[in-house]
Amino acid sequence: MHSRQRLTEQRLDRVLNERIRPAVHARSVPLQVDIWDAPGEPVRVAEGLAAPYRPITVGHRWGPVWSTSWFRITARVPEAWAGERVEAVLDIGFDKTGPGFSAEGLVHRADGTVVKALNPRNAWVPVAEPAVGGEEFSYYIEAAANPVLCDDHLPTRLGDRPAWFADLAPDPEPLYRVLRADLAVFDRQVWELVQDLDVLGGLMRALPDQEPRRWQLLTTIERALDAVDLQDIAGSAPAARALLRPALASPAAPSAHRLSAVGHAHIDTAWLWPLRETVRKVSRTVSNVTQLMDEHAEFTFVMSQAQQLAWLKEHRPEVYGRVREKVKTGQFLPVGSLWVEPDTNITGGEALARQLVHGKRFYLDEFGVETQEMWLPDTFGYNAAMPQLMKLAGVRWFLTQKISWNTTNRFPHHTFWWEGVDGTRIFSHFPPVDTYNAELSGAEIAHAVANFQDKGAAESSLLPFGYGDGGGGPNREMLARAARLADLEGSAKVVIESPADFFARAQAEYPDAPVWVGELYLEFHRGTLTSQLRTKQGNRRAEHLLREAELWSATAAVHTGLAYPHEALDRLWKTVLLHQFHDILPGSSISWVHREAERTYAAVTAELRGIVDAAQRALAGDGDQTVVFNAAPYTRAGVPALGASLRTEAPGRPVVPTPHGDGFVLDNGLVRILIDGRGLVTSAHDIAAGREALAPGAAANLLQLHQDFPNEYDAWDIDEFYRNTVHDLLEAESVSAHDGGVRIVRAFGDSRIEQRVSLAEGSRRLDIDTEIDWHEKEKLLKVAFPLDVRADHSSAEIPFGHVQRPTHTNTSWDAAKFEFCAHRFLHLGERGWGAAVVNDSTYGHEVTRDVRTDGGTTTTVRLSLLRAPRYPDPDADQGHHRLRYGLVVGADITDAVREGYAFNQPERAVPGSAEVAPLVTTDNPAVVVETLKLADDRSGDVVVRLYEAHGGRARAVLAAGFPLASAAVTDLLEREIEPAENADAVRRDGQQLHLALRPFQILTLRLRPSTGG
Repeated sequence: MHSRQRLTEQRLDRVLNERIRPAVHARSVPLQVDIWDAPGEPVRVAEGLAAPYRPITVGHRWGPVWSTSWFRITARVPEAWAGERVEAVLDIGFDKTGPGFSAEGLVHRADGTVVKALNPRNAWVPVAEPAVGGEEFSYYIEAAANPVLCDDHLPTRLGDRPAWFADLAPDPEPLYRVLRADLAVFDRQVWELVQDLDVLGGLMRALPDQEPRRWQLLTTIERALDAVDLQDIAGSAPAARALLRPALASPAAPSAHRLSAVGHAHIDTAWLWPLRETVRKVSRTVSNVTQLMDEHAEFTFVMSQAQQLAWLKEHRPEVYGRVREKVKTGQFLPVGSLWVEPDTNITGGEALARQLVHGKRFYLDEFGVETQEMWLPDTFGYNAAMPQLMKLAGVRWFLTQKISWNTTNRFPHHTFWWEGVDGTRIFSHFPPVDTYNAELSGAEIAHAVANFQDKGAAESSLLPFGYGDGGGGPNREMLARAARLADLEGSAKVVIESPADFFARAQAEYPDAPVWVGELYLEFHRGTLTSQLRTKQGNRRAEHLLREAELWSATAAVHTGLAYPHEALDRLWKTVLLHQFHDILPGSSISWVHREAERTYAAVTAELRGIVDAAQRALAGDGDQTVVFNAAPYTRAGVPALGASLRTEAPGRPVVPTPHGDGFVLDNGLVRILIDGRGLVTSAHDIAAGREALAPGAAANLLQLHQDFPNEYDAWDIDEFYRNTVHDLLEAESVSAHDGGVRIVRAFGDSRIEQRVSLAEGSRRLDIDTEIDWHEKEKLLKVAFPLDVRADHSSAEIPFGHVQRPTHTNTSWDAAKFEFCAHRFLHLGERGWGAAVVNDSTYGHEVTRDVRTDGGTTTTVRLSLLRAPRYPDPDADQGHHRLRYGLVVGADITDAVREGYAFNQPERAVPGSAEVAPLVTTDNPAVVVETLKLADDRSGDVVVRLYEAHGGRARAVLAAGFPLASAAVTDLLEREIEPAENADAVRRDGQQLHLALRPFQILTLRLRPSTGG
C-alpha cells in the first residue's frame, strides 16, 4: 500500500474512534443506577418493576452466567439542555463480539411498555426530543447475563467453565461490569460527520489503487480531518462536513450495480443460548427495529420465522402490537413462509410441508399477508424436493446464502432457477455479499459487486443488513450508510426495499437465468448429519408418530365419530417443527438446548402414543382378539396398508440361529446369513437369485472407529482426512445365540456395544439392533457394508422421493460429497439386482468404490452412527443409545421404499374384535400415501397427500373407503386448486380417483364424505 494511503487510513481510524465518535455524546451527566438480581429464571415484567432495588455505581459487577438482573436508571434533564435531543447512554458490560453474544438489555418505561433494546452496537435510549429542561424520567432494564460461547479460543478452554454450556450454572461469579451510565446530549452534527467519514472512508478503502476516485476521496478526507478541531469537535464539525459534501453529492455511474438492501436480523431460534433466551432476543430485536421505524419512515425490516412472532404474541403482546402497527404501514415485512428456518436435510417430507403450512397460515391469519419468499439464509444444505414444496405452498422465490461457505467448489451463479427432483423450478438468489448480517460497509458493498457472478445478464442483487445470529437488527448508523450510498460515485446504488420488489425486478431482468438441477449440497458442516443422535431420534420418531396419530384419528373420526384432536395435533406439530430449527435438529447447539429437546420429545412421544392408542381402541371395538394396525403405506403380513386386521398368530418370527463353524447361520429360505466368531457378517446370500451380496473376503456390519477432529467447527464438521485413521472393531467379547438371533458384545476404549442380529421368516431384511454405551471423545463411529455391486450411483431417500448421487469421484463436485444425507433407505443396484440399507435414525452416509484384483467392484456403504464433538456441547452424545439398521438383500427401489417405511412404522396390536378398512387404498406401489388426516378447517373433509416414489410416470386408482361427495386437488394449505374432475393428474369415477403422476410428483387431495343417507 502507498504510504500516504496507509497514513491517511490510520489517521482517519484514530480520529474517528478516539475523538469524533466520543464527541457524539460529549455533554453528559451521570445517571442514578439501582439494581435487582432476579433469582433463577427470568421473571415477568411486573415483578421486575416492583422488585426491591439497591443503588450501585459504575464499575459494579453483575450477572452470574445465564442470570437476569434488572437495572433502574433515573435522572433529571438539565435546564441548559432545553431544545436538545437527550439520550441515555449505557454500557452494561458489552463484549467485543457484538450484539446477541453477551450482555443484552430490554428497556421499559415505568408502566411496563417497551422503549428499545441495548446491545454493544446500540447502546443509547431516547429520552427527549426536544427536551424542555428539568423533566425527570425512570427506565427499567431487563439485562441478560449471557455467556460469550463463540470465542475463537473457547474450544481449547472447555475445562475452565463447563457449566456455561449446560443449564443454569451454579457458578455465582459475575460475568459483567457496568462501564457507563450517562444522560447525554446527542450532537446531530457530530454524529452526521461520523457517518460521512465512515462511508467515504469505507469507499476509499474498497476502491482499487488505480482508480482516480480513490485518490479524490483520500484528498477530501485529509482536508476534512484538517478542519476538525480536536479540542472543539462540535464547533468544527459543520466545516468539516462542508468539505465532504461535494464528494457525497457526486452520483454513481448509470451502469452501477443495484443493491436491494433489506433490513434483517437473523435470530437463531436456539444455538449458543436456550429457547427461553430466544424469546427475549426476539423482543429486544423487534423493539429496536420498531423504534427505528418511528424515526425513519423509509426503513423496512423483514422477519422470517413465524414461531418467533408467535412467541412475541404470547409473551410480549405490547411489542407484538407494535409489529401489527408496522405491518400496516408497510415497514415490517413478514417473509420466509416457514414456522422456523429448519434444517432441510434431516427434516422429513411431511414436516417440511407443515413448516410451510404453519408458517404461511400464521402470516395470513395474523396480518393478512400471503408470503411469496422462502427466506432460508442459514441452513446446511437444501434437498431436491424443496422447489416442488415451495410451489405447492404458493412460494415464488427462494433466497439463501450458506452455499457461499462451500470449501471445495464455488457455486457458479448468484441468480438462477433451481430445478427440483420432479422438474419444478423456483427463481432463486444467493446474495453475493456472502453474509446475512451485513453492516453496509464499504468492504461489503465492494465485495458484493465484485463477487456477483451474473454480471452483464443481471444488474441487481440483494443485501440483507442488520446484526444477527444473536439478534439486534439494523441500527441508525446502517440507515445513514444506506442513505449516503443511494447514489454515490464509485459505489453500487443501495436501495432499501422489500424482497418482493427485488425478486420481481430481478426475475423481469433475468427471466432466462441459468438452471441448477438437483440438491443444493453444502460442502461443509457434514457432521450435522450425525451429531446429537438423541435429538435426531426424537425428531424421527415424532414425525412418524404424528403420521400415525393423524391417520388413526381421521379413520376413527370417519368410521366411529370419535372427535378429531385438532388442537392437540396443531400444538404437537408446532413443537416438533420448532425443534427442526437448523441448530437444534443438526446437533449444533449447547447442552442446555439438546437436554431440553430430549425432555420435550419424550413428552411429545407420550402424548402422541396416547392419541394413537385412543383412536385404535375406538376402531378395534370390544373383545379380546388381537387387532393389528399397519400405518405403513404398504400391505404386510396380511394387514392392509393404512388399516387393521385380526390376527391369531404373529408372522415373521425370527429364525433360530444354527451353529456354523465358530459362528452361526440364519436361513429363512430366501436369504442365508453367515456370522463368524468375530460377530461379523461374512455372507449374505440371495438364495433365489443365487447371488452373494457381499464382496469376496469382506465382512459386513463392520464397526469402524475414526479420529474425528475437524479443522474448525466441532459439532458441525466432518473433514475428509478422518479416513486417514481407522480402527476396525474386530474383537468380540462374546458371540452367542440369543432371543431368536445372534447376540454380539464388543468393548473398546471406554465404551461398550451390544448387537442383536436377526432375520425374520419371509423377509429379505437382516435386522441389526444396536445398543451403545458411548464414552469416547472426538471419535466417529461408522458401520460398513461392502457389497458386490457395480453401481455408478446410489439412490438415497429424501423428502417425497430419492436422489441419485455418483459413487465415483470423477469431478471435484462428486468428490466433495464424501458424506451425504439419506433418510430411511440408501439403495445400490446394477441391472437386475440390488441391495438397500435401511435405518431408524441415521442420516450420515457414504459410498466408496474399489476395483478388486478379480476384476469385480466392491461398493461399500457406510453409515455414520455416532460422534463425540466437544464444542459447543462438551458432553455431546455421551451415554446410552439404541439404534437400528438393516440390510435388504436382493432389493429394487420398490423394496427399498417399502422396507424403509416398514422399519420406521411398526405394527401396533390392541385388543378388540373389529377389522378396520382403510380410508383410502391405491393399487400401484409407486404411489405412496404419505399423509391421511382431517382438514384443518374442521369441515370433516379427508385430506390425502401422496407422491410418486420410484422416479417414473405412474398411474394409479385411489379408492375411498367412505361415501364420497366430492374431490378436489389442493395446495399444501388445503386450499382448492381445482375440482378433481378438471385436474390434469386426477379423474374422478364415482368412489375412485384415477391418478396420473409425473416422477416424484406430490399431490394433495381433499375428499368430502357424503352426509346424506
